[in-house]
Amino acid sequence: MLVLLAMFAGGALLLPVLAKWLGARVFWVAALFPLAALVHAVVVSPRVIDGPIPFESYTWIGPLDVALSMRMDTLSWVMTLVVTGVGALVMLYCRVYFRGKTSGLGRFSAVLLAFAGAMYGLVLTDDAVMLVMFWEMTSILSYLLIGHYHTRAASRRAALQALLVTTLGGLVMFVGVVILVVVAGTTSLSGILELAPTGPLVDVALVLLLVGAVSKSALFPLHFWLPGAMAAPTPVSAYLHAAAMVKAGIYLLARFAPAFAESDPWRPVVVTLGVVTMILVGVQALRETDLKRILAFGTVSQLGFISTVIGFGARDTALAGVALLLSHALFKSALFLVVGVIDRQLSTRDIDELSGVGRQAPTMAALSMVAVATMAGLPPTLGFVAKEAAFTALLDEALAGDVWGLIALVGVVLGSALTLAYGIRFVWGAFWTKRDASGAEREQTHWPDPPLGFLTSPLILASLALAGGLVAPLLDDVLSGYADTALGEGRYHLALWHGLEPALLLSLLTIVAGAGVFWVARRTGWDASGRVLRIQAADVYYATTRTVDRLSVAVTSLTQRGSLPLYVGTIFVVFVAAEGTVLLAGHEWRVALDAWQHPVQLAAAPLMIAAGILAVRARKRYTGVVLVSVTGLGMVVLFAVEGAPDLALTQVLVEAITLIAFALVLRRLPSRLGSHNDSVAPVARAVLAIAVGITMAVVAVLASSARIHEPISTAWGEMAYEIGHGRNIVNVALVDLRGWDTMGELSVLVLAATGVASLVFVTHRSDTLRSTTRKLPRAARKAGRTRPLVETTDGIRTETSANRDRPRAWLVGGQRMSREARSILLEVIVRILFHTIIVVSLYLLFAGHNLPGGGFAGGLVAGMALVMRYIAGGRYELGVAAPGDAGQLLGIGMVLAVGTAVVPLLFGLDPLTRGVWEADLPLVGHVEFVTSTIFDIGVYLVVIGLVLDVLRSLGAEVDRQLRTEKDAQEQTAVTR
Repeated sequence: MLVLLAMFAGGALLLPVLAKWLGARVFWVAALFPLAALVHAVVVSPRVIDGPIPFESYTWIGPLDVALSMRMDTLSWVMTLVVTGVGALVMLYCRVYFRGKTSGLGRFSAVLLAFAGAMYGLVLTDDAVMLVMFWEMTSILSYLLIGHYHTRAASRRAALQALLVTTLGGLVMFVGVVILVVVAGTTSLSGILELAPTGPLVDVALVLLLVGAVSKSALFPLHFWLPGAMAAPTPVSAYLHAAAMVKAGIYLLARFAPAFAESDPWRPVVVTLGVVTMILVGVQALRETDLKRILAFGTVSQLGFISTVIGFGARDTALAGVALLLSHALFKSALFLVVGVIDRQLSTRDIDELSGVGRQAPTMAALSMVAVATMAGLPPTLGFVAKEAAFTALLDEALAGDVWGLIALVGVVLGSALTLAYGIRFVWGAFWTKRDASGAEREQTHWPDPPLGFLTSPLILASLALAGGLVAPLLDDVLSGYADTALGEGRYHLALWHGLEPALLLSLLTIVAGAGVFWVARRTGWDASGRVLRIQAADVYYATTRTVDRLSVAVTSLTQRGSLPLYVGTIFVVFVAAEGTVLLAGHEWRVALDAWQHPVQLAAAPLMIAAGILAVRARKRYTGVVLVSVTGLGMVVLFAVEGAPDLALTQVLVEAITLIAFALVLRRLPSRLGSHNDSVAPVARAVLAIAVGITMAVVAVLASSARIHEPISTAWGEMAYEIGHGRNIVNVALVDLRGWDTMGELSVLVLAATGVASLVFVTHRSDTLRSTTRKLPRAARKAGRTRPLVETTDGIRTETSANRDRPRAWLVGGQRMSREARSILLEVIVRILFHTIIVVSLYLLFAGHNLPGGGFAGGLVAGMALVMRYIAGGRYELGVAAPGDAGQLLGIGMVLAVGTAVVPLLFGLDPLTRGVWEADLPLVGHVEFVTSTIFDIGVYLVVIGLVLDVLRSLGAEVDRQLRTEKDAQEQTAVTR
């Protein structure tokens, strides 16, 4: 089972690649994975029925007792058959449904398969924490599936609505799971259910669990998200909203009801919400004109029915409930797939636009009638067998004096009548020949024959729903294994015929009443009157989201004034107030200072202080930037003399990159400070600046003087070598001993790069530099082999016969620069040094574990090489030097860094646990490779991506904007 779960995950990663070659045929490959899981479930069915129950476990988080454990008892087995069987048929159906379409198929097939894998894990896991994780996975993946048509506002809105409702419900459920785990002392579901703890705290946990079940299975009052989710492709509706996702909540009720149904809050909550959902939403289904929405509201109504029965917790209701669950998965997924055929062939689902389809598509009409008969509980279908069992079980509970049994019985009888009514409405609306106001038959809707095999999946599902009623005794032998775990002693067994009994009379009553409701609704026009209630749950949801949106706009308008000095000033005021309060409240200040530790400090410190003061007084922006860099270079000197070459190297590179970034930005700003908007409140700013400086100085002095024990850093030299297998303490600390800190810093770098690019590339995230560079002739893209180019009307320089004999250029991009901006000497130097600098950066990367260097320093050196190419050849040269995408470098770097943290978890180790490979190689000697080097490579790529993003946004894009503005000004001058 664990292997199959891993196969689902691997298949989801593989499908996007295969979809590029296979197109819609990729769904054939996707169907193999749930089909394999289905075959496995069938093979182990004897063990499920007679024992021992299949169980697999792999310890994941040992200290928390969290394990990847899989247990296939009767309930899990039934759910596995539903998830994998229906999943395989839906994926085969997708092959025809998406025929001729290529956009997004790889992503869609991968997400659909990943969802199937998440549901497979959810119904089989025996760990409560893993249950919550799979639960939230299904919410996220369903969001992606519902929003597949992401260009449509309705799809995005429906996907977000489903995500918010189910995720919030899952978070509430998670709190309940934590309480049960703490009370029971184990994360094992079977252990919790066997112990069945009681008490007020457990009752609270059960209510929280029910909130999760209600949100996932779309019970009142959280039912509104499911009809909205019909914006998804029909295969998604057939799988998620008929057989899989909405069954997760039902599964949760079925799993916990046998142990906790007798607790005080359980039955009142389950029965009340189930009955209200079945009746209220069933009435609404009678008023819908869209076939898919009829089925959607019908699904919600049926979920209320199933939850009432299976959540009741008695032995016979458990048997009836699991039969209803199986029946519902078959008939409702079949009906959704039929609607998909109609929609694809006719491009409409409106019953007012359909007429006479049944005469032209008799096979589809017949299998739909079988599915509707199963839904309404008509003999000889599985739905009839399950409904008879439910009526009998609830009647017995009511006669035994259980008031909730009586309420449930009355509710499901009324709901069953409505089920038949909207079932008839579906068949009539989809297949019947309509009549106009005068009574004459309307013109038949033209029906083009669907592709061969389009009806295979719904035909199989409808046939199984019909056959289930005929083999009811065999199902009873299988399903009773779950029913026997419930409370009480039951006597009922599944069969197609139990004789003349009260349940049969109730079934006849629901059939007559349902047909009557449909007839009255059509005759009076009541079915076209719209909403049942003036205010619905969806209105409350939208009112809430609108309120949140407006409140966020108000708060943003109040706090985000667009003034950088205001933001920075607020931060500084809070810093001074908070730290000053702590300092003044301290009982004792311990100060231990040395005049200096090295004579160089006596020279460096005054220069840094003087540069800082002059920077404050500077009136030109560039002068201020240079003076600030002087203070940074002073830190380089201090690091160097204090024995920190890594820090000195990194600091000097950071200062160089920062200075260049500032220089790029200053091109768009006035040269003098205050040219447009002079500084306001200079005295207040000076006071705040002095306060911040004094506060920070006092904090630094007190913090450095407060130590009373030997610092742990004294042992880092030994730890770096023995644990991290490296002699460079700084680098080993960054990528190993304190890798979590570095991972957080990498995420900050990625966010910073994304933020800078988003501000500069206003209309889109990616720049057009690479596409423009690709337009250059092939010879022009090979540095060192290009000839001078000539500007053409499209802005691209190409070779001409007149200039082919001229000297070759050192850098391609230099030919695109103006003559006054070019420097041949600089081009020659950059051409010679570029590759050498890249090699040096790689040396620093791999030598950094034992010598000064590392991924950060190496990435900065490589970034400096790109800076040289940009300065010497302009933005086109940058496109040639780095033809890749900066975002990809950032992403790959983060994946490598995070991967070194996650991969050890798969082997039961702590995150960031390093692996060491040692070997004695001929001519080389002893070689050691530590997996933290992969982390360092990730750092290297992230830093390069950051520099490249800054150069392309603040450099190349600003160049383009300046050029565009200049061209516009020249054009305006010519026009005038």
